[in-house]
Amino acid sequence: MSAAVGATIGAVPRQRRHTLHFLRGIRQSSPVFLGTTVDMSRVTEHRAEAARAGERFSPVSYVLVVAGRVLAEHPDANAAIRGTLIPRLAHYPVVNAKLALDATLAGQRVVLAAVLPDLQRATLAEVQRRVDYFRDGDPERLPELAGARALDRLPGPLGRLVFRAATTPLRRRAAAVGTFAVSSLGHRAVDGFYSVGGTTVTLGVGRIAERPVVRDATVVAAPTMRLSLVFDHRVIDGAEAADVLTEIKDGLEDFPTPEVAAPPLATGTTGEAGTTVPVAAS
Repeated sequence: MSAAVGATIGAVPRQRRHTLHFLRGIRQSSPVFLGTTVDMSRVTEHRAEAARAGERFSPVSYVLVVAGRVLAEHPDANAAIRGTLIPRLAHYPVVNAKLALDATLAGQRVVLAAVLPDLQRATLAEVQRRVDYFRDGDPERLPELAGARALDRLPGPLGRLVFRAATTPLRRRAAAVGTFAVSSLGHRAVDGFYSVGGTTVTLGVGRIAERPVVRDATVVAAPTMRLSLVFDHRVIDGAEAADVLTEIKDGLEDFPTPEVAAPPLATGTTGEAGTTVPVAAS
């Protein structure tokens, strides 16, 4: 009793309203959790070579670019579902990633999300440019994040209605919330975690750390990364999800391929960096 006397109780900050709407919206999901360990030696070598040439690539960009090509080869996983009594499935011709962003709005630390479009054909340099645009930009001003800011200003019941209207229709789902989601906590001392991002497939990216691996019957230290995949069992089964995770793992361990490591595409307007997303990603 005495511990509760000094408790401070108040309203949830309005800057977190979009997160609450998102969490309410994913309650119908049926998540199943998979995980693997990726040998990041080739990625680490590529990052070092790029750094010597004056270029910087973040680990999450490698995951995004590889996953984009893998999802393009798995249309059943690059899909979305709606409804319970008469469920409907949508399969998308593009691969759009929803990337979770650590941001601060009006002094409140929150999670925002941005959609990176057309990853089925984007190069690593182009993906990094898009990631930098959102990570370095001011979340209070970025036009692509205006939807989340507007959602936070609405009263709770109205915000829920607006959120559903913006994210539920299958035809606009790919542009609104992506066809797969990526969340990374690898910049901190987090080895691995599981995230439900509101898409059929959500990837969780842990930190890269030296760990023991077996090569040619010898135990050696190598940079490895824990990678999780959470899939919605309403849309795909475990075998398909396991194929997706394995192929992403293989793509990272065999990096780079010429089409992925090609020079960046021509820089366009800032609107090409991503899409307005009125949601949060867990």
